[in-house]
Amino acid sequence: MGAVRSRLRRWHVWLGWLVGLPMLFWTVSGLVMVAKPIDEVRGTDLIAPSKLISLATPPIAPRIEGRQVASLSLKSLAAGPRWQIEFADGGSRLADPATGQLLPPLGAADAAREVMARYTGTAKVVETSRVAADSPPLELRRAMDGWRVRMSDDTHFYLDGGSGEIVAKRTRWWRLYDLMWGLHIMDLQGREETSNPWVVTFAALSLGMVLLALTLLPMTIRRRNGKNGNGNGNGNGNGNGKGKGVSSS
Repeated sequence: MGAVRSRLRRWHVWLGWLVGLPMLFWTVSGLVMVAKPIDEVRGTDLIAPSKLISLATPPIAPRIEGRQVASLSLKSLAAGPRWQIEFADGGSRLADPATGQLLPPLGAADAAREVMARYTGTAKVVETSRVAADSPPLELRRAMDGWRVRMSDDTHFYLDGGSGEIVAKRTRWWRLYDLMWGLHIMDLQGREETSNPWVVTFAALSLGMVLLALTLLPMTIRRRNGKNGNGNGNGNGNGNGKGKGVSSS
């Protein structure tokens, strides 16, 4: 039993050294991710809802030129009411409800104006840069032709150039959260694959370490109890023997 216990303890120590660093990463990243409410991380309150629409005349249906439409909605944008069209084959466009004419994609100034029309914070626009569908930033997580509006507090807003929709809000805390999430799932490159070989392997090793600890615990308790029992028995026996010897003489 002693040899088995010694071998299991040695395995437990080596597993502890092996998974110690990943467990530290999991703990620290988890702590950072729960340090702030998720709505604050996402910047939920930074963009106000769209305003109610008021039209002087009935809207004219957009001229979609024979393309199939996935969705059609009337939205209030910074430039006024607009048809927002999502095509079935991908892509989106705006149309003027007063004429039905399709409108050109948003420019940089249009994107900044759209953000500021609904922005509830105190920062200012410092840069508007193009976002291409074939090379979207990692923090966007989607292919999109549009614009990134960067604020003076380093918050980023992403707008679809065709529909004018604000599709993503990225605060500084969101980017830290995203980094910690990638560390937590051990996927710093894509930050989406939760079942990658690294996290599965280290999770299995951590489970093995815990199971070894649970196996060693009762074995250690029994050993200590056995030592205490032997110590008490030897002490009582020696004491009784000495007492009897003195009494008889």
